[in-house]
Amino acid sequence: MSDLKTTTSSPWKTAILAGMASYLDAGALVTSGIAIGGYYAAPLQLSAGTIGSLLGLQTLAFAAGALFGGRLGDRFGRRMIFTFSLMLYAVGIVLLLVAAGPALLYAGVVATGLAIGADLPVSLALVNEEAPDGKKGTMVVFSGMLWLAGIVAVLVLSSFMGVQGILGGRILFAHLLVVAVIVLLLRLTLSESAEWAAARRAAEARTTAGFETIEFSRIRDLFRAPTVYALIATGLYYATWNLGANTMGQFGTFLWTTLGKGEVAQFSQLALLGLPVGFLAGLVFMRVVDRPARHAWFAAGTALIVIAWALPALLGPSKFTLVAALLLSGLGNSFAGESIYKVWSQELFPTLLRATAGGVTMAFTRAVAGLAALGTPAFALGHTRLFFGLLFGFMVVAAVIGLVWVPRLPKASQPEEPADLSGAPAAETTGKAAL
Repeated sequence: MSDLKTTTSSPWKTAILAGMASYLDAGALVTSGIAIGGYYAAPLQLSAGTIGSLLGLQTLAFAAGALFGGRLGDRFGRRMIFTFSLMLYAVGIVLLLVAAGPALLYAGVVATGLAIGADLPVSLALVNEEAPDGKKGTMVVFSGMLWLAGIVAVLVLSSFMGVQGILGGRILFAHLLVVAVIVLLLRLTLSESAEWAAARRAAEARTTAGFETIEFSRIRDLFRAPTVYALIATGLYYATWNLGANTMGQFGTFLWTTLGKGEVAQFSQLALLGLPVGFLAGLVFMRVVDRPARHAWFAAGTALIVIAWALPALLGPSKFTLVAALLLSGLGNSFAGESIYKVWSQELFPTLLRATAGGVTMAFTRAVAGLAALGTPAFALGHTRLFFGLLFGFMVVAAVIGLVWVPRLPKASQPEEPADLSGAPAAETTGKAAL
């Protein structure tokens, strides 16, 4: 049997090209929020309800894409899924770019949501599987840096291009289209995950021998102990944390202009202030994520996120509290939130259920966020203090899950390589805790 530890000759190339799913995810999220909620709103006569339904539908489409794309990635391989998903993403962006009314906007948000949802869990699995030992967490966190880069690129364009109205939104979507096409062409040069291929061969061999162990075709093993506990913990953590992050990403501009009485360009420029610090913090986390010091950095990031959302909840929304929430949560997210979730989602699940588990937790998270987004504009305007109070409460729940529950979960072993096909099944040992 081939060695499961074999990696590609260029793991960083894989990390960059597969990790660009995070760039395109963040780019689609922020661009849709700015373009649909800002640049397109007046020219296309989009009401608050329409804006909420469009952005919410995009998030729900992501959930569906992640659910099915992750499973297909475990069944048929990483390369096939992230190639077709990126093609669909490009089509969706074209629809959003040329839209002259709600119909194409709805079609575009559904296509982009489905595409990036299918791409992300599969691409993350490929990054983890092709990374060398001792660098897996580093390369997974690097995808979070690309997520930040996607936000930076969109905010820079919206802040300094000097274009208002519908043309501004079209330029933002054109940027995503160019990046998607380039990444698609370069991804065609990547090979299939060696670890996934070896794990599938081993699973097929165990199936033939009649072993009772986790197989690539048996999704029910995901809902048995101990993997089910990891599934629940990571899903709940990501969902509760993401309610705040998704609100700031999709509706930050809306909240700033309606509750803070500011301008779109002004909000984008202020958001850019914290991004260099967040980028440097992300580099620090890349250096410690594969070491025991990870937990202390995660705790510090968690504290910043909780404080960030406590400000508008306790003091009320204003320009000061909204900017403080944006900057503090952005810094905290360098050590917690999506960055650490991505690492956990790779460490806590075996190879042939890894993308499936990631797809399930991402689907759950985005479904919750999408349903919340449907009513966010109206709820934020009609019940402002309660709105921010609930977001603060969700951040506290996420903190408890991440600091108390997840550290007690065992890491997944790699049971895919059967030691003896004529004897007992390979042991499925568990290692040290995830943090």
